[in-house]
Amino acid sequence: MSEKEFIILVDDNPANLRAGINVLSDKYTVATAPSAEKLFNILETAKPSLILMDIDMPEMNGYEAIKLLKSNQKTKTIPVIFLTGKTDTNDELEGLSLGAIDYITKPFQPALLLKRIEVHLLVEKQRKIMEKQTEELKNYSNNLELMVFEKIENV
Repeated sequence: MSEKEFIILVDDNPANLRAGINVLSDKYTVATAPSAEKLFNILETAKPSLILMDIDMPEMNGYEAIKLLKSNQKTKTIPVIFLTGKTDTNDELEGLSLGAIDYITKPFQPALLLKRIEVHLLVEKQRKIMEKQTEELKNYSNNLELMVFEKIENV
């Protein structure tokens, strides 16, 4: 069996963290962070496959946190899903505009949350494969060019 994907759940409400662990822990390795600051502490030593993050948190809200994530070379490609009680369309638009890949409102349906995470992780895996293949093609093309130039010079 393959290793479980690693997800960080960020929420200042302990009940929400417990609910998230209950839903996610059978399928994923889950770390919890009760604040955005704690999220960044975890990110110093670990890179998750995905971050589920609340928006309304004291000290640093989810919008501020995603701006920092997306501006950092080491964390900018980590997919972020907002899992929040904010149900206004403008809030959702703001979250997606800042780089979130999805926006799910609380209370959430566990099966739907799991399916959306599964889909986003698959998309991220495919993105990484394509990125690697693109790099391999560039290297192959560069090597081919060098071989052609060497042959031309030797003629």
